[in-house]
Amino acid sequence: MTAQIHPQAIVDPLARIGEGCVIGPFAVIGAGVEIGDHCQIGAHTVIEGPSRLGTHNHIFQFASVGTAPQDLGYTGEPTALEVGSHNTIREFVTINRGTVKGGGITRIGNHNLLMAYCHVAHDCCIGDQVVMANAATLAGHVSVEDHAILGGLSAVHQYARVGAHAILGGGTMAPLDIPPFMMAAGNHARLHGINVRGLARRGISRETILQIKRAYRLLFRSGQRLDGAMDEVLEHGLNAPEVAYLLDFIRSSKRGITRP
Repeated sequence: MTAQIHPQAIVDPLARIGEGCVIGPFAVIGAGVEIGDHCQIGAHTVIEGPSRLGTHNHIFQFASVGTAPQDLGYTGEPTALEVGSHNTIREFVTINRGTVKGGGITRIGNHNLLMAYCHVAHDCCIGDQVVMANAATLAGHVSVEDHAILGGLSAVHQYARVGAHAILGGGTMAPLDIPPFMMAAGNHARLHGINVRGLARRGISRETILQIKRAYRLLFRSGQRLDGAMDEVLEHGLNAPEVAYLLDFIRSSKRGITRP
């Protein structure tokens, strides 16, 4: 099945378009762009390279994908964007390529939903099945792990991380790392307990959720320093893999951890 490219679209001869793709009118696909099979590219969308997209992605009209990073130190180096498969990128989303100092690549995984007006800056890394609601914004070098949800108008500071299964309320300003499994909201963000409903929806067992809750109380409600509280979590026999992941996330934090 050949691609359907509207006669008013502009596709560089050096771009590679997969089978079954649909390219809308006035879309501009630049050199160095690779689009996998069965992608839909909306009208007036701009995709610049080097950028590589997987299969079955749907990019809506007026999105800007793979453009140069908004970084004063960027001087035109051939950095890249890598996008997985089955992603939905809505109207006016902007996604920038990486920078040399940040590793050179912005990465987006699979089955993600980026709603209208979201921004993904240079060198960000988004996992799988992430939802960014309208106008959620990632500064440079941000990491968002699997199944995280970012509420509308939320913003994450440079180099900060959002852990797996975490959820940020609308308008949240997150200057520090958001631990996995947590709910956070506010300016500046504060933790508001465990994302119990989200964990249950994704098949996390009741016993594991109870362990995460106990770990949360020890870490953030016992009044102890985090290092001592982490030791106590282990002493209490909270040995679910999810708890171990939570502790590893906290230990590896460079910006600091958001607290209640």
